[in-house]
This record gives sequence, structure tokens and C-alpha cells, in this order.
Amino acid sequence: QVQLIESGGGLVQAGGSLRLSCTASGRTLIGNNMGWFRQAPGKEGEFVAAVDWRGAFTSYADSVKGRFTVSRGNAKNTLYLQMNSLNPEDTAVYYCALRRTLGISTVATQYDYWGQGTQVTVSS
Repeated sequence: QVQLIESGGGLVQAGGSLRLSCTASGRTLIGNNMGWFRQAPGKEGEFVAAVDWRGAFTSYADSVKGRFTVSRGNAKNTLYLQMNSLNPEDTAVYYCALRRTLGISTVATQYDYWGQGTQVTVSS
């Protein structure tokens, strides 16, 4: 059984930064493509960022491009999302997800495992 565990969420003022982390129990993240998604209250979930298994290729939603950076730890077994210049529209529950098949994806249904999420709240 794979469990993805997110951490690093919290309350931050607009313009501030947070770094989310994602680790796994029951399975290593090494060799898997990973993604971050988020869901704001009353809204559909949306893609945020993705990174391939080597950490060489990334993809970002237009709304976060230039402000968020997705990366993998040195041992490749931790996933990060560095979020800068946060604004209230970034308030959401953020989820990391693991994709077993080749290639990065922006589509939630193409991911196989999901974490429980971590709340990010940005105050104005």
C-alpha cells in the first residue's frame, strides 16, 4: 500500500513563501513521475506542477508559472513545491500525486496514488 504524505502547509500573508514536501511510505518516489494539484473551497481541483522521474522536465500551470518551483530532493525520494509570491487565490488544499507510467502529465486521472493533502491559506 502506497501512502504519500504532504507537509509544509500553513497560513502565510500575501507575498510570502512556503515550501511543501511530499514523501512516501510503502513505495519509493524514485523512478516515478510526480505532480502537485490543488483544490480551493467550492472549486474544481486543478493541476499545479509536475516533474519527471529524473527531475529533468517540469510543467506548470500558467497561474503559478514563475512563482512556484517543483523539484526532487537529492536522493529523489522527496518531492518539493517551493511557492513564492503567494496570493489569496493560491489558498487551497495541495496534493501530491504519483504516476507510474512514462511521462509527466497535467491530468489528475493519469496519476495512480494521492496524498491526503496539506492546507495552504494565504491572507490578504
